[in-house]
Amino acid sequence: MHIPTSPTTYIDVLPFADALTQALLPHPDYEVSDWLYVPNRYDEYRYILGTRGKRPVICVGINPSTAAPNNLDPTLKSAQRIAHANGYDSFLMFNVYAQRATRPDDMEKMRNEWLHAENMKAFRYLLSIAGEKPAVWAAWGAIIEKRPYLADCVREMVELGNTAGAVWYHAGPISVKGHPHHPLYLKSNTPLEPFDTPAYLRALP
Repeated sequence: MHIPTSPTTYIDVLPFADALTQALLPHPDYEVSDWLYVPNRYDEYRYILGTRGKRPVICVGINPSTAAPNNLDPTLKSAQRIAHANGYDSFLMFNVYAQRATRPDDMEKMRNEWLHAENMKAFRYLLSIAGEKPAVWAAWGAIIEKRPYLADCVREMVELGNTAGAVWYHAGPISVKGHPHHPLYLKSNTPLEPFDTPAYLRALP
């Protein structure tokens, strides 16, 4: 369980570029040739956690919980299994918002604009390393309704993805309100299917 200690405006947050530079250096706890972990330490926020490969899928949840290299939580274990079952050799977990909170109800009520901007830099980076047509798996579930600012984050992400030629997918049933299913509790062989992001954004409040 991770409960935020304070709003992210009150903590020291590394800019994404600096955190990435550190994440590419050797680490005593895991092989950097196998993992991409930004920042490379457990903190109140996380930009990226994933495995390295030649054919990754970018999986997008709402916000990070407790996972770290070689210590995936149930959600990321499920995401990894589904990614492999769909022919991807790796997965890169990204989140709509970078603040760690196991319970979405504990997320800060106001968006930290600086943290959001750095998180979008992380998303651009992932799009740049994920191939010519990056595969992006929308996996945030109905949790997006927990905070009003999350919908605006998704709108910006879709725009960035479109600029990069991303192809969007979802796994499992779409909710009544059109939200893509969260990875937890999905069968490991659940297929990734095309996700109609324009229709989804039109339905978002």
